[in-house]
Amino acid sequence: MTVLDFARAFFGDSAHWHGEDGIPHRVVQHLLYSAEALAIAAAIGLPVGLVTGHHRRGGNTLALVATAARALPTFGLLVLMFTWLGFGLVPVMIPLVALAVPPVLVTAYEAVRSVDPPPVDAARGMGMSETRILLQVELPVALPLVLSGLRTAAVQVVSTATIAAYVSFGGLGRYIIDGLAQKDYEKVVGGATLVVGLALATLAGFWAAARIAVSPGVRRSH
Repeated sequence: MTVLDFARAFFGDSAHWHGEDGIPHRVVQHLLYSAEALAIAAAIGLPVGLVTGHHRRGGNTLALVATAARALPTFGLLVLMFTWLGFGLVPVMIPLVALAVPPVLVTAYEAVRSVDPPPVDAARGMGMSETRILLQVELPVALPLVLSGLRTAAVQVVSTATIAAYVSFGGLGRYIIDGLAQKDYEKVVGGATLVVGLALATLAGFWAAARIAVSPGVRRSH
């Protein structure tokens, strides 16, 4: 059988569309893991990246932190956290957040740091506070790059959240892990296809969000 045959057999089996092991349920689980990890990474990376970019300081430190985080093996970190913390969602979240923080952090820093100085200087001349300058002057201009960092992190997390299945959690990784254990290659191919499809849907979602959130003038300048 070819990969297409396996995929057709998997998606054509009505048993895969119902119950706790059904595709809708597994997709929702996968999205919840991914969304939680991305939200935590954004809560960490965005404030630090935006503030340091605004002050034009700390770039070398951020680059060092991001490089160190990227060097962490996600699966190895998962096993280590599971051994240390035991069963639970925290050991799954830690490696996913560690994976997502670097692109969010570094891109937010670079996005704000690269904003042209004249409008920032004009805002200071008008007496605007540093917080208002960051949020009302720099962030709207930097938003396309900020969203690109979030998009990169989201795709990485969606693609990697399959590791949750290694510690008996759900999500689309369940099909891949269980399929390999059972030598059920329909499940393996079906799970992998769903992960790819979800990653592509994530890209499309961020593209649509950028079209809505970024002003046309800023989009043209980028």
